[in-house]
Amino acid sequence: MPIRRVWAPQIDFAVLRRELRLTEEFPAAALAEAEDAAKNTALPAVDLTEVPFVTIDPATSKDLDQAMHLSRRDGGGYRVRYAIADVASFVPVGAALEAETWARGQTVYLPDGRIPLHPPVLSEGAVSLFPEVDRAAVVWTIDLDADGGPAGVTLARARVRSRAKLDYATVQRQVDAGTAAEPYALLPELGALLARRAADRGAINLPLPEQEVERDGDGWRLVLRAPLPVEEHNAQISLLTGMAAADLMLRGGVGLLRTMPAAKPEAVAKLRAAAESLAIDWPAGAPVGEAVATADPATPRGAAFLDQAADLLRGAAYTPFDGTPPAETGHGGVGAPYAHVTAPLRRLADRYATETCLALFAGRPIPEWARAALPRLPKTMADTDRLAGAANRGAIDLAEAVLLQHRVGEHFDVGVVDVAEPGRGTVAVDEPAVRARCLGDLPLGERIRARLTIADPATRKVQFERA
Repeated sequence: MPIRRVWAPQIDFAVLRRELRLTEEFPAAALAEAEDAAKNTALPAVDLTEVPFVTIDPATSKDLDQAMHLSRRDGGGYRVRYAIADVASFVPVGAALEAETWARGQTVYLPDGRIPLHPPVLSEGAVSLFPEVDRAAVVWTIDLDADGGPAGVTLARARVRSRAKLDYATVQRQVDAGTAAEPYALLPELGALLARRAADRGAINLPLPEQEVERDGDGWRLVLRAPLPVEEHNAQISLLTGMAAADLMLRGGVGLLRTMPAAKPEAVAKLRAAAESLAIDWPAGAPVGEAVATADPATPRGAAFLDQAADLLRGAAYTPFDGTPPAETGHGGVGAPYAHVTAPLRRLADRYATETCLALFAGRPIPEWARAALPRLPKTMADTDRLAGAANRGAIDLAEAVLLQHRVGEHFDVGVVDVAEPGRGTVAVDEPAVRARCLGDLPLGERIRARLTIADPATRKVQFERA
């Protein structure tokens, strides 16, 4: 899918900061602790700086959580080294900085800047895995057989040194040209292999385009962008690490899982019916994940099918346990038990889950500060997930309303992507790249003409009616 951009005039996102009570400033005590930690925290004794790690992130990212190195094992198979920023070593237990990160829960992103989980002196400085500087990391070494199956996991704190800060577009160009360097040349091969294994497990990956608001000179642009293949491959490495963490926790009898109920049979039956009505090919005997993976989000019918498929992925939660494993250990989207451990600069739970895994792997007691945090984290993460979601949706709604406010009364070609109830649903406009409520008789997956009736920046509401 090509990138579609539509320019919008100046937009004041400060209203969202005020409404959601978001502030970038940190309390003086927390900031002082972060600055002290940035200057005085010792690096681990284990030295892996000879491993040529690289980071792959959006081009503008400065909070670099992960660095990877992929290689083939002697005798066949793969070795994945995944270095995760060692945030816990820089946050004093029981002090002001830790308390402030609990108040924030996660980094919240807005088009005009982010509200970070940690002070920038750490998240964009001493802890971020920038190239050509030594950094503290927790390194997962995951060996796989030739079929991508697990063959061994090790875990340790280590000193690492990334060789390059790469972005997805650059890596995709190199992969397409056959010039990708050794640390990540295997990413397409291994990512595709892991994706096939995920589909066989019944995992469900929704390749939905991302709707984003980006700065464009003195104004803003609304962007609808399909993920690049290397982004999906890169995500598979993170999922692989999260599954290794969950396995370690379940074997150790304590941890924090990211769970999601498996899709209910009636929901799958409903999706099959939608596929039939939308003329989406669902091969006989194919699992849900395979059918979803082949849908084209660039078409109205494909977008409508994927919108319906999103109903299968409901009920995600953080599930702590200490002793008896929880009744629900799996993640329906992943198709296996899974845990969040790969983004500690941006997500609070990862810090404590990682510390738990380090102790379990080493066979030593889990630090009490980490163990005691596990049952408290679900509420904090749920609250901040809602906050981050409200910020993201609010920014897009505001941009859409500003973009369309002078076009009320015009007619647009739209695709019907969801029908919530008779007479009401959601449509997708091609230009500009807007999704909005629509009233009227709406045939799912069909293209119709609709008239814009509301575009109000004050309420951030956009609404169409079928013409």
